[in-house]
Amino acid sequence: MTGFEGKRVYFGVCGMGLGHITRSLPIAQSVVAEGGQVLLSTYLDSVDYVHKFGLPVVSAPDLSMNVDVTGSIDIKAATLLSGMGSMLTFLDQVRFEIQTIQAFEPDLVFADTRLSSIYAARLLKIPIVTLLNQFQPRIPRERDTNIFKTLDGVIMTTLGRSWALSSTILIPDFPEPYTISLDSLRIPRRIGARVKLVGSILHQSPKQNSNVNKIKEELGVREDQKLIYAGISGPRAEKIPLIKLLIPILSKFPDRYKVIMSMGIPNGGSKQVHHGNLILVPWIENRFDYLEACDLVISRGGHETLMQSISYGKPSVIIPMPKHPEQYGNARRAMEMKVAISVHQRDVNLEHLVERVDEVLESDTIKRVLNEINEKEHLGDGLNRTLETLRECLD
Repeated sequence: MTGFEGKRVYFGVCGMGLGHITRSLPIAQSVVAEGGQVLLSTYLDSVDYVHKFGLPVVSAPDLSMNVDVTGSIDIKAATLLSGMGSMLTFLDQVRFEIQTIQAFEPDLVFADTRLSSIYAARLLKIPIVTLLNQFQPRIPRERDTNIFKTLDGVIMTTLGRSWALSSTILIPDFPEPYTISLDSLRIPRRIGARVKLVGSILHQSPKQNSNVNKIKEELGVREDQKLIYAGISGPRAEKIPLIKLLIPILSKFPDRYKVIMSMGIPNGGSKQVHHGNLILVPWIENRFDYLEACDLVISRGGHETLMQSISYGKPSVIIPMPKHPEQYGNARRAMEMKVAISVHQRDVNLEHLVERVDEVLESDTIKRVLNEINEKEHLGDGLNRTLETLRECLD
């Protein structure tokens, strides 16, 4: 099969943050470009994101994590009652997915970290391709007691068996020794044959549509200045506290830097607001152009954000979401790979952040490793490898 002519593919995409939808959307667009039909199911800001690209989308019941006023995971709020509430929402998601999939009548279901889509497709006996970067995610705990260890073991076993319901599991990460989500990919050998490491899935490949000079000119970046792109992603409750923390800090950055910060609000417009050397934008339409134009990225520790930064050869200063095991793990791996430096949110102040930015930009090691990764791994093939797998499943 060389295309998707006459085929229908249903995309069930996790809506927590924009990382999942930004990697799934180019896959859906490619299916449509090759003659197929798609329907996307997601929630929260991801729905607005899909609307901007004109693809059909339905808004599913939303699941999100409890967070406090600092944007940290609120572990104390994760009580049995809230856990039961999440389970009821999840069951509502499964019901919604069954009804929507039945109405769409797809030939294949593509699930990006959506258990509800997997369960629904399995019940309806439709082939499933799953995309995920956490096979066994770490669960945030304040105390590591025997009871919690037992509970976590049950959850991890259930998750693993649920992902294994898929016909094929795709991991959008780099081969070792450059795998970002290594800590979360403890995959049993019994399903290893159904797992494929596909690499980074990019909406736009580096230098595919370079507007570097135009962007720097529009932003007023002088030749003696470095451009910093601060892309703050995640659900609103998680990112707004960091954005509020960063605005007064980045606005006072030394004159040798120009900073543009996207607040990641899909329906927020693109009007620029200037605060000293900081340019604040609710939403950047062509963020891959800005990623290519910048000299350094400031971000949370989301997997997709790090994958994109590395693929574009950009060093990072990472500020992981507090108490978020996955983001801590991603930040730790990025530092081990020597492509980034991580800063705890509680340590973020003007002096410390400037020091870390200076350190990253002056590091010859970081530049060398980023060059090595991009020379060896053919990182732009992730999209094509994924599409090839979908075609195989539809044959």
